[in-house]
Amino acid sequence: MGAVYFECVCTCYPFNEDELNKTQNQYNNNNNNNHTNWRRRGSPFGDKTLLMPYYEMPGLGPTLLIALVTVVVAKHPLLLQPEQVHLALKGNPCTMLVSWVTGNVTESVVEYGLLPGRPFSLRAKGSSKVFVDGGSAKRSMYIHEVLLERLVPGSRYVYHCGSGFGWSDMFNFVAMKEDTAWSPQFAIFGDMGNENAQSLARLQKDTQQGMYDVILHVGDFAYDMHEDDARVGDEFMRQIESVAAYVPYMTCPGNHEEAYNFSNYKNRFSMPGTTEGLWYSWNIGPVHMISFSTEVYFFLNYGPFLIEQQYRWLQKDLEEANRPENRKLRPWIITMGHRPMYCSNADAGKDDCTKNHSLIRGNLEKLFYLNGVDLEIWAHEHVYERLWPVYDQQVYNGSLDSPYTDPKAPVHITTGSAGCSERHGHFVPKAAAWSAFRSPDYGYTRMKVFNSTHIYLEQVSDDKDGKIIDSIWIVKNHHGVAAWL
Repeated sequence: MGAVYFECVCTCYPFNEDELNKTQNQYNNNNNNNHTNWRRRGSPFGDKTLLMPYYEMPGLGPTLLIALVTVVVAKHPLLLQPEQVHLALKGNPCTMLVSWVTGNVTESVVEYGLLPGRPFSLRAKGSSKVFVDGGSAKRSMYIHEVLLERLVPGSRYVYHCGSGFGWSDMFNFVAMKEDTAWSPQFAIFGDMGNENAQSLARLQKDTQQGMYDVILHVGDFAYDMHEDDARVGDEFMRQIESVAAYVPYMTCPGNHEEAYNFSNYKNRFSMPGTTEGLWYSWNIGPVHMISFSTEVYFFLNYGPFLIEQQYRWLQKDLEEANRPENRKLRPWIITMGHRPMYCSNADAGKDDCTKNHSLIRGNLEKLFYLNGVDLEIWAHEHVYERLWPVYDQQVYNGSLDSPYTDPKAPVHITTGSAGCSERHGHFVPKAAAWSAFRSPDYGYTRMKVFNSTHIYLEQVSDDKDGKIIDSIWIVKNHHGVAAWL
């Protein structure tokens, strides 16, 4: 009796020998199978190579070849062409991470150069990973990452990404400045979807005008990235490319990313640190920025130990940021998390921020207060709401005339009205004493950290054609817990 060969997949790649070896290794690893043998055959199309894994089962009779599945993936530009290009900071101001997606395995290459100068005089290579969505179709994609290093701070670079089988459009970015004596500018929002992304066009125009150094997306993407076997996530990443390929797009997870243990979020975005973007921190200018997950308190099915892990990390990170030499260098500490501690929305008993015993407030407010966090940024509620300086539901304004000058508690901003399929949020008729300004308009927040003492924030209303409907200066001559005294 001979062997029976079960031919499983037939994949067509116009690759060289190295690419073929890489493909069969990835197939084996992804399918947890080290017993797959491989054959190569000429393609019936003439200009391609067929790469076919098969299983050899000895002792079952004369040699027999049974083709179970034959899938020919032709030399198709949509499978090899880079898309969903976006940037991220990784903690070192002299680096920039470039990420993108292809439908099949290719090299991971970024060609780039300083402007003015030769556009693609420099070249960097990275790696790719296969992401398999948790939906029924088990759709897969290749996510590529290349870290550009030794960038000249404050200099503009032009780049494209891809491989010899296809290149992206040409984009550009400005490398972060290395010192603390500069004034970074941010666009800040949460809860932006594919459908009804009201703020996206204005954000695109702002980006083209060079208004921002960083984008902060405070949770809830696409609505939802896992829907339609992750095609909704693909479309969202294509939409934001017009912003995120030019400016670092920094994120935190929201409740709409929960599916399959936040797998779409963890794989599509690559943030600093080693927690798959759940919690991390980074420095920019005079700011120490902390991103964390509010969702660990609500999705305990993924492990209640995450609550303790994140809390201990926050304690350690805040302790480090508050060392005198560090706080002097970067006096501002700003946090961003998805679900707010406070809100005056008409979701009584439903949303955590409407409850007297809020999980987020109960677990984190004291920690942030005792470590002198200056500004806390939130989303989740599809509105804009600015609070007076507040701690334990009590208002601690700096003074009657200048409430945000040397305030005696952190300032909270909720900005979750960028636009999504769930439409506007709604407020209770009478706001609490700690609520200073609120608006249901679609829009987003701009922030400029001028120096060690002054931050300016303004709210852009998309409903009112870009009108600034709210603005404040936060002025602090002292930082840290001593500022509350």
